[in-house]
Amino acid sequence: MLSVAVLISGAGSNLRALLEAADAPGFPARIVVVGADREADGLQHAEDFGIPSFTVPYARFASREEWGAELDGQLRVWRPDLIVLSGLMRLLPPSVVDAWSPRIVNTHPAYLPEFPGAHGVRDALAAGAVQTGASVIVVDNGVDSGPILAQERVPVLPDDDEHTLHERIKPVERRLLIDVVRRVATGELDLAGASTPR
Repeated sequence: MLSVAVLISGAGSNLRALLEAADAPGFPARIVVVGADREADGLQHAEDFGIPSFTVPYARFASREEWGAELDGQLRVWRPDLIVLSGLMRLLPPSVVDAWSPRIVNTHPAYLPEFPGAHGVRDALAAGAVQTGASVIVVDNGVDSGPILAQERVPVLPDDDEHTLHERIKPVERRLLIDVVRRVATGELDLAGASTPR
């Protein structure tokens, strides 16, 4: 059984979907802990499912490195096989990435390498793209630059704004994430062997 830690910053809609999937009989992974970098609404999902949680508030630390050291310490208590970034709106410091690589995955609301960064949906609209997508990647020390594990196209409709487009991308992100976790758990997907197509 694959043990998973999930890190969030906000409402945790991807987290909720993953908790529901992991709660189903026969799913080969379980969420062992949920962590956040602030008092996030999504921590309620962990409570709903009886999953332990922790908070490492970024604002309490003098540097990203110090915050990362505390986050790493909390994760080591739980010794997860996989770490899922589910809307964590902070770049992990290299010390954390290097300690857990390649066992950190993240979702992104674009068809990478198109539109990396914090505003992938907005950037797709600004570029006049007729399609964008969703991706699940291995986290490296770049910005959305790690090996791509799964991705799927999502059309941009003529009347889309940032909200409507993102709402159509989110279910695709969730489905891809759940499938990636399942495939990692069953051994179908080797994170160490993943490579980035460019």
